[in-house]
This record gives sequence, C-alpha cells and structure tokens, in this order.
Amino acid sequence: MAKAMTKSQMLSKLADELDITKKQAGEFVDTLVNLAYKEAKNGFTIPGLGKLVLVKRKARMGRNPATGEQIKIPAKTVLKFRIAKAAKDAVLEKKKK
Repeated sequence: MAKAMTKSQMLSKLADELDITKKQAGEFVDTLVNLAYKEAKNGFTIPGLGKLVLVKRKARMGRNPATGEQIKIPAKTVLKFRIAKAAKDAVLEKKKK
C-alpha cells in the first residue's frame, strides 16, 4: 500500500491544480482547519467529504484489561467525523449485485 500524502505534498498538489502559490494553498488549508475547529460544536460540513460532529457518550461499565476488574467509565463528549456517502462511493468499490 502506498504511503499517505504529506502536508507539503498536498500543498504542492493544490497549488499546481489551482494555479496558486504553495503559501496561498497553505493559508487556505489553515483557514479551513481553524474554521472547522470553531464550528465543530454546531456541526461543520465539507460537502462531498464529511461532517465534524460532537457526540455525547453515556457513562458505562468497562473492564481493566490487565486485572479484569470492572471500572466505571464516566460520560464524556467526543468529536467524530462522519464520512459523506459521496466520499465512500468515490473511494470504495461499489458492490456488484
């Protein structure tokens, strides 16, 4: 399997595709990321890619894997990224019937 694209490679690719400088591409990506951080509590969607959402987890009982003893895991809020159907269809092979 091929290695993941680095940030520098991604910025170079964006700069070439959009005919802008790498610095401008970097500023755009940084602005988009900062906007996503600020708006995550309201749900931040990138059409065709997915959505950042906050999910509240309930308290539950768990087990310490080392000792086997039961422990109480407190409720907490976590950040999740839900992949858009369009992204799944574009990346994954469609099932044949």
